[in-house]
Amino acid sequence: MLRRWLVCASVLVGSLAFAGCGAGGVQDLIDDYSGNDGGSVPAATMSVEERAFADEVLALVNQERAARQLAPLTWDDGCADAAYAHAVDMDVRGYFDHDSPDGKDPGDRLRAAGVSSSGWGENIARGQGSPQAVMNSWMNSDGHRANILNPSWRRLGVGVHIAIDGPWWVQDFVTP
Repeated sequence: MLRRWLVCASVLVGSLAFAGCGAGGVQDLIDDYSGNDGGSVPAATMSVEERAFADEVLALVNQERAARQLAPLTWDDGCADAAYAHAVDMDVRGYFDHDSPDGKDPGDRLRAAGVSSSGWGENIARGQGSPQAVMNSWMNSDGHRANILNPSWRRLGVGVHIAIDGPWWVQDFVTP
């Protein structure tokens, strides 16, 4: 019941807010999305707590970059929207991957969010209970650390979805 409430509270479907959150729970939500962009979860907005976590991740990323004399990244709302929608989508549809079950990759999601760039990168994680814990995980992984420290990136959006099987964390990096 708690998972059903968290999913319903986290995902708003326009005027159908909270539709499908009754007896069928998550399956009703997934069924409601079948007509939306090939089955993907519609955009939603981070809660105050989720946004505070996202802001802290950006600060921690910039600390790591500053320690290596790299330019700081600036917050990008479009990247954050794409990242958060992906975090929610992974939770609701029960997968953990950069590519969604319908074949959408980070570039597809960023373009759909109106983000223009000449390059992108993405880090995902699940289950770390705090921004510091997820940053520790990413910095201890060669590929994730390479994204965080890539001197080409200029903007970052972070999506954090707090849920039973999470939190779900997504970083979307882009070049100018």
